[in-house]
Amino acid sequence: MLPRANWKGFLRLSLVTCPVALYPATSESEKISFNQINRKTGNRIKYLKVDTGTGDEVAADDIVKGFKIDTDNYVTVDPEEIERIEIESTHTIEIDEFVDRADIDQRYVIRPYYLVPDGKMGHDAYAVIRETIRGMNKVAIGRLVLTSREHMIALEPLKKGMMGLLLRYPYEVRDEDDYFAGIRDAKVTKEMVDLAKHIVTQKSGAFDPENSKTAMRRPSPN
Repeated sequence: MLPRANWKGFLRLSLVTCPVALYPATSESEKISFNQINRKTGNRIKYLKVDTGTGDEVAADDIVKGFKIDTDNYVTVDPEEIERIEIESTHTIEIDEFVDRADIDQRYVIRPYYLVPDGKMGHDAYAVIRETIRGMNKVAIGRLVLTSREHMIALEPLKKGMMGLLLRYPYEVRDEDDYFAGIRDAKVTKEMVDLAKHIVTQKSGAFDPENSKTAMRRPSPN
């Protein structure tokens, strides 16, 4: 059974439009998680929401969101105000441009999704968009509103369907030069490179996540 769709709306390429649904392509249900336990009593630890000034617990009805303007000052925002300033969702993925897949830096990728036709209608239009992208060997770049925020999304054919890669904006990606500036220049000899190439050749193969030596084994049901 398919999980619940994260988003439903329309995919549009100029005059071609079809209803679609966006489903998460990955699952975290098999991750092992731990709770914090009191060693003495065996009871689970519960976290309380407290006022940092008084130390008193705060009721849920008294908690509002706030934007920090300096060290100890915040501008509070009520839920009604947030609704008024939220991005208006058009429920449409509008394809803006087409790019080469190699042009998308992996640092911009947030997570993958599956984009499928929603319902019995629109399969023909969906196929037209999919095969146009496939035939031109391009990736379609569009925009959608997800979790009250506008995102870029890259669409590419995947078998009979399409995969959507949710993308970050440039201001969300840190500059690598800030981290690589301290790396010293090293003298690399041809002999060292040849030896490394030999090792790479010996260990080369097709990537298979199910059989990879470094793959994390699926937890046993027992």
